[in-house]
Amino acid sequence: MAVNNFVGSPVDQIVFDGNPVFIKRDDLLAPEFSGNKARKLYYLLENDDAHLAKVISYGSPQSNFLYSLSELAKLKQWQCDFYVDHVPRFLMDNPAGNYLRALNNGVNIISINKERATLTIEEYIHRFVLPNEERALFIPEGGSCPLAEQGIKKLAEEIINWAEVEKIDDVKIMLPSGTGTTALYLQKHLSFEVLTCACVGDDEYLEEQFQALSKGNYSHPTILPMQKKYHFGKIYVEFYDIWLSLKKQTGIEFELLYDPLGWLMLQDYVKSYMQSLKDNVNSLSSPSILYIHQGGLLGNETMLSRYRRMKRLDDKKRKD
Repeated sequence: MAVNNFVGSPVDQIVFDGNPVFIKRDDLLAPEFSGNKARKLYYLLENDDAHLAKVISYGSPQSNFLYSLSELAKLKQWQCDFYVDHVPRFLMDNPAGNYLRALNNGVNIISINKERATLTIEEYIHRFVLPNEERALFIPEGGSCPLAEQGIKKLAEEIINWAEVEKIDDVKIMLPSGTGTTALYLQKHLSFEVLTCACVGDDEYLEEQFQALSKGNYSHPTILPMQKKYHFGKIYVEFYDIWLSLKKQTGIEFELLYDPLGWLMLQDYVKSYMQSLKDNVNSLSSPSILYIHQGGLLGNETMLSRYRRMKRLDDKKRKD
């Protein structure tokens, strides 16, 4: 990706299970920084800081942010130290996905499970790591920090321009959330309602993330309430089913960690909204839906292998 040639992404219109939906194709941005990672790292991609020599962050050893950060560090010729709770033995013995790509880019992936006692990883970094780093930039997990706003503001501007060209007055923006950074800054810079769902933790956790970034100074996205509790990172048959159905009906591949829940929640929202229209004789037509495809497809490599193992086990149980 040429740092000074960052361009926006197109919008496609698809029909899924009979419902028309617009898709903001951030997955078509440069593979190394696809989707919200390109948006969150936009400021650093577009600006140079001769003072910096290292970037420090933390999270899952298979996170998309880890790989994107490793590409940023390689591009900028920075060192990248990425702290994790631990690396599963299977992954250490069989490196794959974002973990392997980050290692190949020279990232130091540092496990600190036994060292941090009762501290969170972020608390450990602030207490024991950053005081010894004079030329390092710390970025919280998933890029959840004010640096992310500039790139997400650009995404909001693209959406506004698209809606003006298409003469769309009312559109609901939908995207699933981890830390909620993208959804929050989108809502800050859009008059349209932003819908989201909590993929990591519960609704209360996501609201806390919104509050920490916004300081209560602007409106938050609408969090769609879940009827069923899903545990982040765990695989579910209904996740794979809707992912496969989306691919077959639209020809678009979505990622397997966040998007399945996002689409399940969107389906429930559309059903509920359409019912409310039927019940309200004075209501206008339903709004358009714009789903933000946030990329992250590199993670499907390892997620698909997990689903295939699950399918093999299910097939074996049926035979037994």
